[in-house]
Amino acid sequence: MSVSALSPSRALGGVSGLLQVVSLLGLVLLLIKAAQLYLRRQWLLKALHHFPSPPSHWFCGHKWEYQEEGELPHLLKRVEKYPRACVRWMWGTRALLLVYDPDYMKMVLGRSDPKAHVTYRCLKPWIGTGLLLLEGQTWFQHRRMLTPAFHYDILKPYVGIMADSVRVMLDKWEELVSQDSHLEIFGHVSLMTLDTIMKCAFSQQGSVQTDRSAPPSPPASSASSPFRNSQSYIQAIRDVSHLIVSRLRNAFHQNDLIYRLTPEGHWNHRACQLAHQHTDAVIKERKARLQKEGELEKVRSRRHLDFLDILLFARMENGSSLSDEDLRAEVDTFMFEGHDTTASGISWILYALASHPEHQQRCREEIQSLLADGASITWDHLDQMPYTTMCIKEAMRLYPPVPVISRELSKPITFPDGRSLPAGILVSLSIYGLHHNPKVWPNPEVFDPTRFAPGSTRHSHAFLPFSGGSRNCIGKQFAMNELKVAVALTLLRFELSPDSSRVPVPMPVIVLRSKNGIHLQLRKLSDPDLAHHINYK
Repeated sequence: MSVSALSPSRALGGVSGLLQVVSLLGLVLLLIKAAQLYLRRQWLLKALHHFPSPPSHWFCGHKWEYQEEGELPHLLKRVEKYPRACVRWMWGTRALLLVYDPDYMKMVLGRSDPKAHVTYRCLKPWIGTGLLLLEGQTWFQHRRMLTPAFHYDILKPYVGIMADSVRVMLDKWEELVSQDSHLEIFGHVSLMTLDTIMKCAFSQQGSVQTDRSAPPSPPASSASSPFRNSQSYIQAIRDVSHLIVSRLRNAFHQNDLIYRLTPEGHWNHRACQLAHQHTDAVIKERKARLQKEGELEKVRSRRHLDFLDILLFARMENGSSLSDEDLRAEVDTFMFEGHDTTASGISWILYALASHPEHQQRCREEIQSLLADGASITWDHLDQMPYTTMCIKEAMRLYPPVPVISRELSKPITFPDGRSLPAGILVSLSIYGLHHNPKVWPNPEVFDPTRFAPGSTRHSHAFLPFSGGSRNCIGKQFAMNELKVAVALTLLRFELSPDSSRVPVPMPVIVLRSKNGIHLQLRKLSDPDLAHHINYK
């Protein structure tokens, strides 16, 4: 009887003792973690003490600068105030060196430091471990394997494909401006560049621009064709870009498990699924076509293969073909990089020309003298528009499509001015800051195409729209060709002017976007009221 009566008390005492032990262990682990974070912060403070920064909060860092619409103005203030580089605290235990000096850029890009893992790992669920995220020997093998896809013999016929895609977009613009001359162009340009990359690099037939049968957000099971979900793919890329940037700025979203449980994590997962449906459909369709009788031999007999065929026929040095995972990673990477960065470049170039009508008109006259009505534009024409090329480069200086890239130092570095950093420090190479640095570009906010006139001189790393060093953009010639084709054909068809009621607000969201879109006013050059041209000179 007494034993029975005491049993519950003993049980309660046992549970209480266990809770005390667990609480004590939890407290010890918390103290250990706090000590680790404190030591990490002290190490960062010591490692970065040579480099200045604005005052930061011990926990939040410079978080107040990260408001998307306000980040770039804050950056430009830093560029003016702090020579060469400065420190940015993401939060109390994560800091990076923000670099915007060409000598510093040259040193970092000339080394073989890996991409910053804490930054680029957030892209992995989306684009996998393709050329953008690969490191070391595997990156070198993939780069060497894919380089033939950008041989000039491959790129030459792409000019006609690019022109066809641009004309489809311009035809749509003619219809739209007949009702309202104001147009948000970024979405249209994105669809056009997606159309182009799918035809050029992925052997797709048809046009994603003219397909109107697809609903804006098809269910997962309906993505049987790459053309049926192109609009939702573009929206997914936009969503995942914003979500990645948001995650990078939130200290509580760094753990993968915790992030997956948040609403943003669920949204990111869904957006990645939509993007993968699109690329899976592209791969599936191409494989199916290759299995048709005679198609395989026809492709193998070509002197040069396109991007996707290179991947499908690839054999690594050990003799194995690319795994399905590696194949999709490369397709995801190039589908994104081949359309989103060029869409950003084209949209901002058109905005820059709209804002500077005298340069726009001079480009138009150059293109008219070269192409007349633009019935055909060829590879040979692209090197015969020097002033237009100068304007394109100046627009990319002001609005670099990829505004920042990151590295993690694998070994110590000493910069030309004697300041040094240890291994393990994150270095953020601000291409936007470099291109707006008044010590590199006098009057950097002025649109001045003569900066790129033939014979002009500048630092080798003062202008980096396609990055630099061994890991520069593999598709930069493809991109420049597409920019020239799009600008030339657009200026032959329309007069562009800015929409003064909706001035774009640049914001870095992996690529340079606008918070409120890029709105222009378009007028067809054949309109009667354009018969009396404005004298821009």
